[in-house]
Amino acid sequence: MSWQQHIERKPGVMGGKPVIKGTRITVQLVLERLGDGWSDAQIIAAFPNLRPEHIRAAQAYAAAALSSDELIVAE
Repeated sequence: MSWQQHIERKPGVMGGKPVIKGTRITVQLVLERLGDGWSDAQIIAAFPNLRPEHIRAAQAYAAAALSSDELIVAE
């Protein structure tokens, strides 16, 4: 699955934060709910515009963002 199919960033939407396409639901919000222990079903119940593939895309987006993070090397 390609997260690019489901995630977008637009300057005028949520301050340019990555969101689920066609919504104002941020990737950050989805990841925070998962981190709080919410199940996919709970997230979808709270945000009916979401589908399971949106949740997976949010996780894939976060993984991709972290993979391009700068490494810190101890001296």
